Amino acid sequence: MNARDTALKVLQEMETGNRKSEEVLNRLLERSDASRNDRALARELVSGTLKYRLQCDFVIRKFYLHDYTKAAPVLKNILRLGVYQLLHLDRVPRPAAVDECVKLARKYKGDHLSRLVNGVLRKISPKSVDFDAWTRDLSDAERLSILHSYPDWLVSRWIERYGAERTEAMLVHGNRPPATGYRINRLKTVAGDIPAGNLPGDTRKLGDGLDNFFFSQEFSVMEPLLKGGLVSVQNPAQGLACLLAAPQPGSVVFDMCAAPGGKSTYMAELMGNQGRIIALDRTAAKLRRIEENAHALGITIIEAREGDALAFDPECQPDTILLDAPCTGTGVLGRRAELRWRTGPDKLDELIRLQSAMLDRAAELLAPSGTLVYATCSVEPEENERQIEAFLARHPEFKIDGIPAGFPKAYLPAETGDGWMLTLPGERDGFDGAFAVRLSKQGT
Repeated sequence: MNARDTALKVLQEMETGNRKSEEVLNRLLERSDASRNDRALARELVSGTLKYRLQCDFVIRKFYLHDYTKAAPVLKNILRLGVYQLLHLDRVPRPAAVDECVKLARKYKGDHLSRLVNGVLRKISPKSVDFDAWTRDLSDAERLSILHSYPDWLVSRWIERYGAERTEAMLVHGNRPPATGYRINRLKTVAGDIPAGNLPGDTRKLGDGLDNFFFSQEFSVMEPLLKGGLVSVQNPAQGLACLLAAPQPGSVVFDMCAAPGGKSTYMAELMGNQGRIIALDRTAAKLRRIEENAHALGITIIEAREGDALAFDPECQPDTILLDAPCTGTGVLGRRAELRWRTGPDKLDELIRLQSAMLDRAAELLAPSGTLVYATCSVEPEENERQIEAFLARHPEFKIDGIPAGFPKAYLPAETGDGWMLTLPGERDGFDGAFAVRLSKQGT
């Protein structure tokens, strides 16, 4: 399979089920002898076509002479692949983009539909597509939805919450290639530092209390450091929740939804590998990954446990509970290309109920005078501020706690109060959208 055939197979698998595109693509590439360039192109095509699906469909309908809603899924995905390349990939020659999609159509749907694909794609180019004219009479939400390929319902919510200008910045950020964040392992390095000669040339280190985090796009150069446990992959926005928890050496921590384990391992590093961390997840394969990562990092205090967060009994009263709750993921849509099409108002309501139940369970388990940190990778107030307001109304024994000593206050937005943390996509270069709040349990 070449890059476009591989990408098409991934897009087809994404039509059903709840798979992650990255996992499907990795599985196909593991069986492939594709070159490095073909692998990179396949990743670009999958991510870009999924992100720009709504925009691609909008353009196709302008040139498709039949009822597009009745087109077979494979035909739609071939056309989307073509349109994405024609409008967004300058390095792909136009004839190659069209011809390769025609070959795919012939392979999967025969000569008749290959001619249809050829006819549609040859009409489409940056010159023949006029978004300004086509969206001039639409509302701000509808126009931005098409220009940046996000669902209209989500764009409308963000405009109401954050305003049109800030919303557009978030949309633009979500369509850029995501930056890869790394965390330096203080357990294996002196003062959390790595000699500059061992880091990629494009390394961008952070300051203001996040000195052990940096960004880099050169993943291949990072592999030896990852395998040696000197660094971990983690966006600094996610690391901030661990700094907000501030777990103490020798204490007991319960990470209620631990996979993929980045927060568990960072808390272990903050604790100096002293104490106990119970890392819970429902999937055995994900728990094995946590154990492997902990081993590479030289961490021995993590206990990977399998179970349901609503029913699991840690058989102790943890000093600190981190609830990194299941959420809509609207702060990380740039990393999960398909997620924007899987999240909707009904899904949001379902997740709000689950988060509420998990918070109640955490309140029940936490030791008196303990710390509860609730975190999401969402920017929706119903999952964040309003969820916590409802929790505090149900649990008067809890209150919002102050920011712990050493927390980098430069990353606290002005609109949040003490104890709250919120980052928006695109607000800080490379940072994901994330929310966290630190709560304390009163009583003895």
